Amino acid sequence: MDEVNDGVQGTRDGGQISIEARVSDLVRLGIIALFTYWTLLLIAPFALIVVWSAILAVALFPMFAALSRLLGNRPVIAATVIVVACLVLIIAPLALVAVNFAEAVELMVGKLKSESFTLPAAPPGIREWPFVGEKIFTVWNQVTGDLASTIIKFQQPILHVAGATIAKLASIGGGVLSFVVSVILSGFFLTMSERLAATIQVLAKRVGGDRGVGFARLAGTTVRNVSRGVIGVAFLQTLLCAVCFALFDIPARGALTFVVFILCVIQLGPGLVLVPVMIWGWFAWPASTALIFTILAVPVMVVDNVLKPILMAKGLATPMVVILIGVIGGTLSYGLLGLFLGPIVLSVFYELLRAWAWQPQVPSPS
Repeated sequence: MDEVNDGVQGTRDGGQISIEARVSDLVRLGIIALFTYWTLLLIAPFALIVVWSAILAVALFPMFAALSRLLGNRPVIAATVIVVACLVLIIAPLALVAVNFAEAVELMVGKLKSESFTLPAAPPGIREWPFVGEKIFTVWNQVTGDLASTIIKFQQPILHVAGATIAKLASIGGGVLSFVVSVILSGFFLTMSERLAATIQVLAKRVGGDRGVGFARLAGTTVRNVSRGVIGVAFLQTLLCAVCFALFDIPARGALTFVVFILCVIQLGPGLVLVPVMIWGWFAWPASTALIFTILAVPVMVVDNVLKPILMAKGLATPMVVILIGVIGGTLSYGLLGLFLGPIVLSVFYELLRAWAWQPQVPSPS
């Protein structure tokens, strides 16, 4: 009987200790969750900048490593050179756009003050367009003949569009400033790349073991491939468009070049700019000049269809379709940041799904 009582008492003591241990674990988890929540609140205003900095650091790391070796293992100088080069690539096109926009506004204001501002007459070729050509030709000439009354008639819509445009420009300005700060911060991340990489591997191993380390490497490879396949190709197409605009002396070529780059980054392509310019060229230039411009512009519009599959699938086992869906879906859902986060999330999810669905089955004992 005494042994039975001792067993019951031991069970009670063990149960009591187990309950106390679980309560202690819950308290610890609650404290960790509370501090995690407070930390997220504190860093939330800077989260976008930090995420962008991390993405840029991962994307630029191969260039940084090569430049650092070339400079005799001087990581600080290599990071400084890369940051300055990135800032020049960002600021120079924006400065060109700003100068062209300011010149266009100054010219328009001057003509309005001198009452010499007139719109060009509609090209006669528009009348030959099927279905809508005659109507467009008539409305165009009506607006050209009496511009003042047209502006007064559509005053409210014009003011609404102008206000929305100014608000959008202010938003773009804030985004550009945040991106500049992200570029500078990525330089600090590059100088600490070895320690950061070791820390990420330790955290990934604690979370998912060896497979977690593999997912971390997959994320890094995806970022670099998307950078080459999307940003790199966008820069190439933008550069080719800028050369074409300069050779043919296209008006407002700085603004058009900037719009081409944005369209290429968000996966819409330069066709939305090049096709209207080609149509305008066939009406404004001699046929031979318009033909040459068209021959040069068409390959620029389709070069991404050749380069993207090669660059974005390099070194990845994830199917190209998954990466493209991530790029397009992420851009549509979260803007420029989703351009990188989309393919990373889908690639990791695809690998998780493949590991779960095709894991080796343990044969049951006979």
